[in-house]
Amino acid sequence: MADPVKIVATNRKARHLYEILESFEAGIVLKGSEVKSLREGKVSFVDSFARVHEGEVWLYNLHISPYEKGGYINHDPLRNRKLLFHKREIRKIQTETQVKGLTMIPLKIYFRKSYAKVEVGLGKGKKLFDRRESIAKRDAERRIERASKDRES
Repeated sequence: MADPVKIVATNRKARHLYEILESFEAGIVLKGSEVKSLREGKVSFVDSFARVHEGEVWLYNLHISPYEKGGYINHDPLRNRKLLFHKREIRKIQTETQVKGLTMIPLKIYFRKSYAKVEVGLGKGKKLFDRRESIAKRDAERRIERASKDRES
C-alpha cells in the first residue's frame, strides 16, 4: 500500500512560467511552528526558488506564515530552509544548473507519513510566446475533448 500523502500546497504558476524537465523529492528542515503552520496550509510560493550552496541545497523566499498560537517563539516567515537530498542528487542538480543554466523551482509541499516533503523541479524559463503557445494548445485540447463527448452522447 502506498504511503498516505497530504498535499499542503502546489505552485500552479511554476508550470506556466517554466518548462519542467525533471523533478525531485526532498525533505525540508523546519522548526516546530513552521510545521504547524504548514499543516494549516499557510504557505506561499511567490518568488521562491532553490539553489545549491556549498554542497547543500537551500530553499529561498518560501513564505510560511507565522503560527497564530506560536507566541514569542515564532519563526521568520521568509528564512532560508535547507532541503535534504542525497549527495549524488546534489551533484546531478549542481551540474544541471551550472552547465545547462536550469532553475530549481518548488512545485509542491506535502506530508508523507509525518514528514514534510518538497517536490522541486529543474526547469527552463518560458518566453512569452511559449506561454501563449502552451495556453493555445491546452485550449485546443479542451475543445477536442468537448467535441468528442458531444458525439458520444
